[in-house]
Amino acid sequence: MPTNKNAQLRYQILDRCFSDFHRTYSIEDLLDKVNESLMELYGTQVSIRQIREDIKYMRDRVSYNAPIETYPFDGRKSYYRYSDPSFSIFNDELTIKEVETLRHAIDTLSRFRGVPANARLEDVISNLEFRFGMKSETEHVVSFDNNALLKGTEFLGELIESALNHQPLNLLYRTFAGNERAAIIHPYHIKQFNNRWFLIGLQEGSHGNRRSSESHQACLNGRVVKEEGKANYITNKALDRIVKFSRANVPFIPNTDIDFNEYFKDIVGVTLPEDHPVAEEVLLKFDEARFPYVVNKPIHPSQKVEDEEQHIIKLMLRPNKELEACIFSFGNQVEVLRPEWLRQQIATKIEDLLKKYSIVQKGCNIDE
Repeated sequence: MPTNKNAQLRYQILDRCFSDFHRTYSIEDLLDKVNESLMELYGTQVSIRQIREDIKYMRDRVSYNAPIETYPFDGRKSYYRYSDPSFSIFNDELTIKEVETLRHAIDTLSRFRGVPANARLEDVISNLEFRFGMKSETEHVVSFDNNALLKGTEFLGELIESALNHQPLNLLYRTFAGNERAAIIHPYHIKQFNNRWFLIGLQEGSHGNRRSSESHQACLNGRVVKEEGKANYITNKALDRIVKFSRANVPFIPNTDIDFNEYFKDIVGVTLPEDHPVAEEVLLKFDEARFPYVVNKPIHPSQKVEDEEQHIIKLMLRPNKELEACIFSFGNQVEVLRPEWLRQQIATKIEDLLKKYSIVQKGCNIDE
């Protein structure tokens, strides 16, 4: 992977060679041109393998998406050239608004710098900075929640690349019970929620004893794919539960019908509840002090104020464990009004919680 201080200079030299339609450059010619400049400026050289890696990187759609083609000449030799004579990696012209937006994007991406195994993301950031002549702001005026103890972020760059390149994965992950499970995953989407990252993709095979494919089909609104007699299903894997992964030598099953902007529309978080396949109305009543906070920071995009005087909000979603956790986070400042089943479910858990605290209280002897 081309990640060193001379990379951008090499790309610049190669870009000029690929744009020159008055002569031909074989791989050996390209190596000579690059090393000539590197020796003059830095007193160093690179190998022909590095040039091949640079060409691969420039062709990649995430970096430059350069239309580099090889053409045979002089027997068994080939030369390299852009198929589009007007192309250059320096062609991009941005408006003032685009420059401003891109600068903010670079600042945001830069917070992932230095994360182990995220060299691919480091390339993307350096590429953006070089192509558009800007770097992330040296003064840090924006900060993000970041749990240094959270595992799995080191996989982020490679998983994003696998999703972009349609590369199936052999994935080993650990359940909360501590059991390790292996699966073949076709990666489609990466989502961040509550300071955790999740890989969403198609998992090959049935759910085994955990649930039938019919029940999961109801959960996914028909998004179960039949492949060679197996029931493949959409799943999400938290990156902090992943042990390791490698490339799977199987054909990629493309995502043909799931819009992930819509996929998570009716839920909080990432879990699609099997027992609630459609969105329903949820009414929550808040204390007077908490109500303005919830109005300014909505729980879900569907949130609306149902009764301002009574401090009631309405949500249209599929209740799941993330919504339940959110409700409990408000403590005694919220009351579930509807649906009745959710109200009873919360009440039962509060009763269980009260019993635990009652046991603790009875077992404590506090001297006055």
